[in-house]
Amino acid sequence: MRKVIVLTLFLSLGLIPLHPGFAQEEPPKAKCLEAVEFFTGFSLGKLHGQKNYEVIPFIVDFDFDLKPLLAKLNIRPKALLQFQIEPNLAVISSPHANMETGVAFALKAGLLPQTSKIQPYLKVALGLDYMTLHTHEQGTQFNFIEYGGVGAHYFFKKNTAFTIEGRFRHLSNSGIKDPNKGINAYFVLAGITQQF
Repeated sequence: MRKVIVLTLFLSLGLIPLHPGFAQEEPPKAKCLEAVEFFTGFSLGKLHGQKNYEVIPFIVDFDFDLKPLLAKLNIRPKALLQFQIEPNLAVISSPHANMETGVAFALKAGLLPQTSKIQPYLKVALGLDYMTLHTHEQGTQFNFIEYGGVGAHYFFKKNTAFTIEGRFRHLSNSGIKDPNKGINAYFVLAGITQQF
């Protein structure tokens, strides 16, 4: 009788499945970190009284899926929707050799279903930036950035894509110190995206 009670207890707790087909499968876990992107490219901006502002950026994007949060509100978009944390480092080649570093926080929205081989997207971002370059436009080296961009992923493997992106970025110190004329720059980027 004791063996029957122990066996019944183990069966009721699910510790011993009755049949392999009866075992419950765990639902797939939502991935918080959905992808990582690596970019480089070229940036060009105008400076007053100096040569053009030319930059070679090195950017990493950490892509976090926002769809599980929206699913709780019964909203289920088919295209990608991500929050990105974007640390970057850049070599300033003109008007003088300098460096720039910072971090941006972006929202990225796809324009086609996420299952598409080609996935165009739009993104907007705000962030912080520090550059060693002194310019007539900015009274500080610590600045804020905001940008808008458009790009596309081309998935040549199941979870790996070639990515291109164009951006327009505005950099300023938000009036912390004069002058604060701002620096506008255009970015052309290319890189690899790896999904998990």
